[in-house]
Amino acid sequence: MKNSYKNTKSNNLILYHLLAFFVGSVWGISFISTSKLLDAGIQPTEIYVIRFLIAYLAILCITYKKILSDSFKDECLFLICGLCGGSIYYIGENTALQYTLVTNVSLLVTLSPIITVLITKMMYKTEQLKKEFITGSLIAFVGVACVIFNSATNIQVKPLGDMLAIAAAASFAIYCIVANKLNDRYDTLFISRKIFFYGVITAIPFLFFQDHFVDFHVFTSGIVWGHILFLSLICSLAAFIMWNAAIDKLGANRASNYLYFSPVVTLIASILILNEPVSFIGYVGCALTIGGVIVSEKVKFNK
Repeated sequence: MKNSYKNTKSNNLILYHLLAFFVGSVWGISFISTSKLLDAGIQPTEIYVIRFLIAYLAILCITYKKILSDSFKDECLFLICGLCGGSIYYIGENTALQYTLVTNVSLLVTLSPIITVLITKMMYKTEQLKKEFITGSLIAFVGVACVIFNSATNIQVKPLGDMLAIAAAASFAIYCIVANKLNDRYDTLFISRKIFFYGVITAIPFLFFQDHFVDFHVFTSGIVWGHILFLSLICSLAAFIMWNAAIDKLGANRASNYLYFSPVVTLIASILILNEPVSFIGYVGCALTIGGVIVSEKVKFNK
């Protein structure tokens, strides 16, 4: 009976590992859809607002009975999640691309899992991280660097863009930690709906800082709507529900390590869709990233 319980528990954890892997993968593909929409003339903030607004309206059809959280404090935590996991992260990431190289932004954003660990360590000083987690995270980070350097030989230093990318990574780390606390009191659908809502609300002020707004003729294209719906329903709605569920069962630190798969998937997608060449260092990066995540999964957290 005891072995049966352990096997069931282990199988359930495998499911949430797969969910985290899937989310990391679709977020990697989302870079291609976002770049296509940018090429079509839609502004970075507009892309974010549209995808989160559609995701919010879709999830509102599923969960609508409970509107407010149980306390004002929790409502503030949801606001923080919408701000850090939504508007600041996505707008910061997209804006950084206007001031520095894509390679810089891609590398710096993957600092999020490491920042998550550091923030958790500062908040819970009694929590000890074994060397497997640190080693695995570093291996995965080196792998990500190899994947990114596959398409660039020179990294330019442009402080404003790089600082925005680091701020985006730190913002997402804060979101993962706060969302992990809310998982103890609310279900995944409710959490995701609140994040979409506050993500849209907190992004509205950013719209007024744009130089111009999109030409609405752009939205007559079926291809544009295909990318928008993919970003809204898969990369936002489905991905955030799965991600919040993964954080609940695996913890913020462990789930965040699957973010390292995003640039690997971006690399693979660019080969298949954009026909971009891959060097030996690119393949090495993929292997290191996957190996680093496997090593880090041996970690045990002791409080």
